[in-house]
Amino acid sequence: MKRNGELQGHVEGMLLAVLSAGPLHGYAITEQLRQRSGGEFDLAEGTIYPALHRLESAGLLVSSWDVVGGRRRRVYALSEPGRRAVLDRRARWSAFKSAVDAVFASEALEAG
Repeated sequence: MKRNGELQGHVEGMLLAVLSAGPLHGYAITEQLRQRSGGEFDLAEGTIYPALHRLESAGLLVSSWDVVGGRRRRVYALSEPGRRAVLDRRARWSAFKSAVDAVFASEALEAG
């Protein structure tokens, strides 16, 4: 089951998380999302590139052109504010996930 509809509001944070491992071009970012999610997040270019551009406009990413095999491609990397944003988003996600887990665990206990 693909979860693309459930990603709204989380795509940019996940892009930052993928790029925390190092600079990547757009297709490699898409592949990392797909691999890390066990195939659950198979996002289209129409989702990835606008989000990358928003993050770059916000100063969280920097990009440069690279040539590989005669082909030009844009490579994205975290800026220093982007590195701080990853840490902040991870902390907020962890707190949110814990709260949601607690709600579902409470429901299971009450039903049991």
